[in-house]
Amino acid sequence: MPNVLAFAEARGGELRKVALEAVTAARQVADQVGGEVHAVLVGPAGVAAKAATLAQYGADVVLVAEHAGFANYAPETTAALVADRVKGGDYRAVIFSASQQGKDLAPRTAARLGCAIATDVTSFSVGGDAVIVTHPGYTGKVVQTLKLVGTPVVLSLRPGSVSPAAKAGAGRTEQVAADPSGARVQVTETILGDSKKLDLGEAPIIISGGRGLKAAEHFKLVEDLAAAFGNAAVGATRAVTDEGWRPHSDQIGQTGRLVSPELYVAVGISGAIQHLAGMRTSKCIVAINKDKEAPIFKVADYGIVGDVFEVVPALTAAVQQARQSSH
Repeated sequence: MPNVLAFAEARGGELRKVALEAVTAARQVADQVGGEVHAVLVGPAGVAAKAATLAQYGADVVLVAEHAGFANYAPETTAALVADRVKGGDYRAVIFSASQQGKDLAPRTAARLGCAIATDVTSFSVGGDAVIVTHPGYTGKVVQTLKLVGTPVVLSLRPGSVSPAAKAGAGRTEQVAADPSGARVQVTETILGDSKKLDLGEAPIIISGGRGLKAAEHFKLVEDLAAAFGNAAVGATRAVTDEGWRPHSDQIGQTGRLVSPELYVAVGISGAIQHLAGMRTSKCIVAINKDKEAPIFKVADYGIVGDVFEVVPALTAAVQQARQSSH
């Protein structure tokens, strides 16, 4: 039976949530084709300790490559490691996250394999000799269904499109030799942002603000609502980041982050097509805007027509009360 390979993304020696999403997706495909899930984990010395976590989410084999050169992203060596493993085995699919790293690594790997690739995938299934996937197209205006033939295929999944699900795998560990020190491209330093902030790609809830907030200081309304949930990240539109109200790293949309959280709350966002491209695959969308004709309401599951300066504080208080009542 063909196996499925998942790339388990790590940062600073710690697994990212998208690593568990990739392994969960690989488990789903492997259960359809009857094979095993093999996960590739690269990082500095000590990263092998994370193999047990990957096994909890369905990895039967964890291929571990430890080297000091993997402390930073090593694109050439990592792509070669994954591709060589696939060439030497029987694999139906190779699954990455469509994270910033995965957007670079997946096409590198597909090029080395000379196989079909689908990026920013939001759903997938295996049928007969083809893998069927969906992904947003034309700046998110449509959802395209693609049929990938041939073996293997490379997929990169939009973060949040698959919820990590525990399902124990065999969890055998294999050490793999890899040395990125001779690669032509060397990442010499990685500067992390505010480590106290929940990453947009990993947050189950995102509260995002637009120009309807009128000024940078009014983003406190958004931050307060995010804090009330306790597990929410703060996002923004491009118009807001262009104004300097929020850092570019908070931008969601065609030229920013692509997200699919469980809940997306759009505060004072009109719904420009470029912004919708980055968030319309969210599981549940709540829009708050005083303009009932705003395009954001066309993609929203729940809409509140009203003044954000009245609605958001009331919503924050309601969330706080609900959480207190649940304790």
